[in-house]
Amino acid sequence: MKFTDFHLHDDVMEGIDAIGYEKPTPVQEMAIQPIIENKDVIACAQTGTGKTAAYVLPLLHNILSEGGNHDKIKALIISPTRELAIQIDQQLEGFSYFAGVSSVAVYGGGTGTAFNIERKALAEGADVIVATPGRLISHLNMGYVKLDKLNTLILDEADRMLDMGFLPDIQKIISFLPRKRQTLMFSATMPQDIRKLARNVMDKPIEINLAVSKPAENVLQAAYLVFDKQKNKLIKTLIEGKKELKSILIFSATKAGVKDLEHDLKKMKFNVKAIHSDLEQDVRKEVLQDFKNRKTQILVATDIVSRGIDIDNISLIINYNVPQDAEDYVHRVGRTARAEKTGVAITLINQKEIRSFKRIEEFIGNEIQKLPLPEHLGDAPAYEIKRRPGGNRKYKPSNFRHKKRPGRKS
Repeated sequence: MKFTDFHLHDDVMEGIDAIGYEKPTPVQEMAIQPIIENKDVIACAQTGTGKTAAYVLPLLHNILSEGGNHDKIKALIISPTRELAIQIDQQLEGFSYFAGVSSVAVYGGGTGTAFNIERKALAEGADVIVATPGRLISHLNMGYVKLDKLNTLILDEADRMLDMGFLPDIQKIISFLPRKRQTLMFSATMPQDIRKLARNVMDKPIEINLAVSKPAENVLQAAYLVFDKQKNKLIKTLIEGKKELKSILIFSATKAGVKDLEHDLKKMKFNVKAIHSDLEQDVRKEVLQDFKNRKTQILVATDIVSRGIDIDNISLIINYNVPQDAEDYVHRVGRTARAEKTGVAITLINQKEIRSFKRIEEFIGNEIQKLPLPEHLGDAPAYEIKRRPGGNRKYKPSNFRHKKRPGRKS
């Protein structure tokens, strides 16, 4: 299938050609036509499958086809994080370069000048508003936001918003919207809470389910059994002198862990920066941009960037900690091997995280290869799960064997 098959507005097609898109992804194939026909759509597809373009392209087509002036808000896109809101706004700008459709990103953490720009857009009108829930609520509470003429509501990363506790904010925002509207919901997973929300806010939605709870086949996945004190030394061994690893993303479970790892890697003379919620928004934008532009080789992050951040060509993903949620593992690993490219994802497992990692393997239906530690790091933990009550339950995958070293007890 080709984009020309959708008969999109000429100005939208110019944007597609300029960006270099050649053929739609599966979620785009299934979502674009019903959105053009103003139907409600709930789409479940993994990170990196082209979900943003799946709704941005038909949205732009509908706005251009409708015509009219720019004195009303025609579409509202809600996203869970500032970074995703900025990314969506950038995609809107790219695809609408020849169309003249106006969009404004509304998110917290900016300056007073940014707030005034947001206020003007919300009061006087812009074709598309991209907003985080909390920031939009702040504007709504001041009474000048004009959403009475809105045609389309889009909830992006809906599952993430519910995980982050935004359901009350979403419900409040919806109370300001016209009852007669098109509602689109895009999500990486489809838990029961999402289905309940869909029933309450959508009208006979078209359901698209392309979620595959497995990393892409072109991701080489591996893991190391490792004690915490060995982790930083292992990372140094894995990446030191590897010039081909131009872009490395390391996930740590906590902000404190991110800061500590950044500090340690800088002491090892690596080109590294960290991103976490304690940073000012302008700093976070600069850090992400430097990483995307390959000015920074290593980015250390919390899960704030595991979903929805469009960074291509990441050479290596390292899970410094095993994700507690198996689906978070899929999203982290999904940052590499995008657009049919190859990539590597490595997870560091300490003795307390073995049970969590076993759940991930069960979730994705695959046993992930366990690699032996380099000799100079010493012995690794045994791959075993302690059962309560009673002894140990040992897992010894066929592709993992400890090497017997001099002086090691059998």
